[in-house]
Amino acid sequence: MTVRVGFAIMFLRRTERKKNGKTHTYWSVVENKRLDGGRVVQRHVLYLGEINSSQAASWRKAIEVFDEDTGRAQTLSLFAEDRCEAVAGDASIIQLRLSQMRLHRPRQWGACWLAGQLWQELQLDQFWAERLPPSRKKTRWDQILQVLATYRLIAPGSEWRLHRQWFGDSAMADLLGADFGLVEEHKLYACHDLLLAHKDALFSHLVGRWRDLFNADFDVLLYDLTSTYFDVNAADLPEDGKRRHGYSRDKRPDCPQVVIALVVTPDGLPLAYEVLPGNTADSRTLRMFLSKIEQQYGKARRVWVMDRGVPTEAVLAEMRGSDPPVQYLVGTPKGRLNRLEKHLVDRPWQDAREGVKVKLLAEDGELYVFAQSHDRVTKERAMRQRQLKWLWKRLRQIAVMELTREELLMKLGAARSHAPAAWRLVDIEVDKQHPRFSFTLNRSKLRRTRRREGRYLLRTNLADNDPAKLWQYYVQLVAVEEAFRNLKGDLAIRPVFHQDEARIEAHIFIAFLAYCMQVTLTRRLHALAPGLTARSVLDKFAAMQMIDVHLPTTDAREIVLTRYTHPEPELQLLIDRLKLSLPPQPPPRIAASAINKTSRRSEDLLS
Repeated sequence: MTVRVGFAIMFLRRTERKKNGKTHTYWSVVENKRLDGGRVVQRHVLYLGEINSSQAASWRKAIEVFDEDTGRAQTLSLFAEDRCEAVAGDASIIQLRLSQMRLHRPRQWGACWLAGQLWQELQLDQFWAERLPPSRKKTRWDQILQVLATYRLIAPGSEWRLHRQWFGDSAMADLLGADFGLVEEHKLYACHDLLLAHKDALFSHLVGRWRDLFNADFDVLLYDLTSTYFDVNAADLPEDGKRRHGYSRDKRPDCPQVVIALVVTPDGLPLAYEVLPGNTADSRTLRMFLSKIEQQYGKARRVWVMDRGVPTEAVLAEMRGSDPPVQYLVGTPKGRLNRLEKHLVDRPWQDAREGVKVKLLAEDGELYVFAQSHDRVTKERAMRQRQLKWLWKRLRQIAVMELTREELLMKLGAARSHAPAAWRLVDIEVDKQHPRFSFTLNRSKLRRTRRREGRYLLRTNLADNDPAKLWQYYVQLVAVEEAFRNLKGDLAIRPVFHQDEARIEAHIFIAFLAYCMQVTLTRRLHALAPGLTARSVLDKFAAMQMIDVHLPTTDAREIVLTRYTHPEPELQLLIDRLKLSLPPQPPPRIAASAINKTSRRSEDLLS
């Protein structure tokens, strides 16, 4: 048996850049690492920025202090290893110096291992091995993608942070049988360029896995849109790009954005997504997605559940007239409620479920469902009362202030922005000449608002008029909203550091892969206990570390045991409940001792 050769040296790197006619010098601490094949790659350890000559000298001195036994002043050799032969068969008994035992390189193992199990459960290892074969230089693009998706799932951040810090702090190299060459900076970015061509194939693959793993059906599809913005100057962007200004769900209309359309099942299992220009109106997306799903999965009787604002009247008419008809249940703007209110007054209330009552009205080949939720009434009423109370207090404060007319208008505008719903219930008149205003409560608007709190108007072309089922379909929209929350929260789809638009879409693609792993874990946990979340379980598994145990022997060698820590009882219980089996510990290695290697290296330097 031979032991892999590796070494690492650190040094200061200087980079010069010209900006506005002036030369700027930037410094970084860089580490050279030798890979299995003898090739050397560089890892950026620290970015120091623009430092002066004395600071640079002090950094050089600080690096030298790491290991003075090497006898070299310019670069420091760290974690050096030399070749050794395996223990001969006769030397079966080795005496250990336990008092000199050392522990090296603690790194996060548990969450990385769990992510690998999810990756294999979705058969993404097989899927990507077929589509991303190794390059001529033996670059394993499929493993690089697994690292990117795992990083997005566990500790999302920039590719720069993955390269510089996270990979070395994790056990991904141990789990994949790879080394640092897997996360060379240019490889992480180049991997993005290989992904989008396989998007449709991935969607088809996932449908099969959802069916096999969770017996999922696709009779009901939830469709919604969100947006993600970019902290860039819109004037610097290409005119034909997708990053554009539009309606921002993140309350950042000042930033360009892209729109993300997503289709999921009621269980949150994703079927497809699309990245659209940031100025795309919701109502212009549905026809495209209906065609996309039909082309990829064939014609079938499906129920599309959407929020108001997504379909247009023309698209709904096309859905009703198609063969077979495309069924839908969609929220309806409250303006339509004004027209139908007089027809609904005499209709009887029916119980959909506890706390939810509905009225049904058939008209023009559709069924209108007027629903009232007791919980939503209570919540929306409390929100309206809180806003109105704040606004009334604020208007009284502004009324007694000594202000110019311009200052008065600014403060009123700020109050309106803070409490827009309450503002619509108050009549405010500003004097055209003087900094004065009056305000009164519009009681007729307040009565109308109270009547509609917690009430929703839905419309459908479903033949089934069971109110419980119709309501259940609609409330399942929370599944797609939960998917967006996870993409923006746990998986941190933004900030997006890429500038190239194709790589921005690939970044979203990787976040989608991470969401597929997360929702797989969520579905498995849901069967055990609804209170368990994917994030809490990943945090539990992250407590399991991997560490290298070095045991010196009496014959100037040392045994190296790479071991993951034993799970705590509560984590072991969770592992058992998930029907997972921890892998065997890696086999021990034997190598020349660190002291012996250091002395040999010093002799080589002096010779």
